[in-house]
Amino acid sequence: MKHKTLTQFLIEQQRLENALPADVRLLIEVVARACKTISHHVSKGALGNVLGSLDSSNVQGEVQKKLDVLSNEILLEANEWGGNLAAMASEEMDSIYPIPHAYPRGGYLLLFDPLDGSSNIDVNVSIGTIFSVLRAPAEADQREIEEADFLQPGTEQVAAGYAVYGPQTVLVLTVGTGTFGFTLDRETHSWILTHEKISIPEDTSEFAINASNMRHWAEPVRRYIDECLAGTTGPRERNFNMRWVASMVADVHRILCRGGIFMYPWDAREPERAGKLRLMYEANPMAFIVEQAGGAATNGTQRIMELQPQQLHERVSVILGSRNEVERVTRYHHEAQR
Repeated sequence: MKHKTLTQFLIEQQRLENALPADVRLLIEVVARACKTISHHVSKGALGNVLGSLDSSNVQGEVQKKLDVLSNEILLEANEWGGNLAAMASEEMDSIYPIPHAYPRGGYLLLFDPLDGSSNIDVNVSIGTIFSVLRAPAEADQREIEEADFLQPGTEQVAAGYAVYGPQTVLVLTVGTGTFGFTLDRETHSWILTHEKISIPEDTSEFAINASNMRHWAEPVRRYIDECLAGTTGPRERNFNMRWVASMVADVHRILCRGGIFMYPWDAREPERAGKLRLMYEANPMAFIVEQAGGAATNGTQRIMELQPQQLHERVSVILGSRNEVERVTRYHHEAQR
């Protein structure tokens, strides 16, 4: 059977589905090539002198790993000259990165988390790259791009995806016509379509959460987890398994493959923050991917993709995955507010 490459898939989306502008197709291919380069550096590990931390922190105050910075540079350099973008924004940078005047400027904005799961880099556990594509405002071609131009709800995303660097390197992508997965063939260096029209089961018996924070959770989250842990003798009348990789791409990829619910909720350690994960770089693209696969994604009370961002590095509570379980946790939050 002839394999379908990422390029062939994108051209079909452009021609047959009429859902993909040519500039976005080219942009996705550039991002995908950058992910190949990142995958190569990740695979070399200590042999490539890319492990360990730097004496620097990102805008969130988190210590940067060498691979964090390298991956950020790879994505910036790969995408700045192609003429598809007006600006970029990264979890690792304080502010936006306008396309230099030396290069042509396009009509789209790219946001990315260059290397999700940094705490797992040095212990050889799956990590990944997450990205999101937005349209630049129409009037922005007459002025300089501003940070406010990025503050669009997730419903405005044109495309989103992630690459997970694990036993295989896999690129998962949506352009609004479903969720598709491509495996990197390391012999031909091609992305091959291996997961077509991914569908997340509506029901599940697996949940992913950092249970060490249980004492800090809000009551609706504790209620849901307590019911899962009660197993066959509890109100759910079945046993659940817990999975937690501490790498969002790895946990979400497992959910796409076999179902489950991923939760990174608000907790009382930092009550002023709505959550831990970043709305623009992590929650919105993952919500788009999950919804296009038949799942759901909320912050406990509201659909994530309908949230109006107020800041570039805004944080949010995340509950996503199998639809029926996400709706149950969301219902518990609504009941607690009455």
